[in-house]
Amino acid sequence: MERNDMRAGDSERQATADKLKTALDEGRLDLHEYDERLQKTYSAKTFGDLDTLVTDLPGTIPTQQSRVEPYQAPSAPQTAATTGKKSKQQGAGQFVVSYGGVVLVCVIIWALTSLGSGELRYFWPGWMLIPLVFGLLGRYNNKNR
Repeated sequence: MERNDMRAGDSERQATADKLKTALDEGRLDLHEYDERLQKTYSAKTFGDLDTLVTDLPGTIPTQQSRVEPYQAPSAPQTAATTGKKSKQQGAGQFVVSYGGVVLVCVIIWALTSLGSGELRYFWPGWMLIPLVFGLLGRYNNKNR
């Protein structure tokens, strides 16, 4: 009996699946073709069935010869403490500017409704000034540190 006609076991199927996964990672197979071959791998009965799934693939490439380059994080010229402090200050400034715009729109709405009714209404946008004041104080305190 030849090797191709012999029954394959689970360990041989797993080895073939590993070779296919390596070929996928190296870009030799697309995802659709990998899926098709993987299904055939787990339904294969003989060594010949398994061998036909990987015969057109070259052997695995060592990492040193691979074209895939490892990821390198960009180097930051500033320290993490400096970056964190600046981002907090910028965040506070953005809050004050954006929230200040919301308060301004509310004051305009209050003014238009007061003019439309002919009398001064309760100044409800004053409640919205409280977070804005705290934001300004927080920004002022961060600048002085």
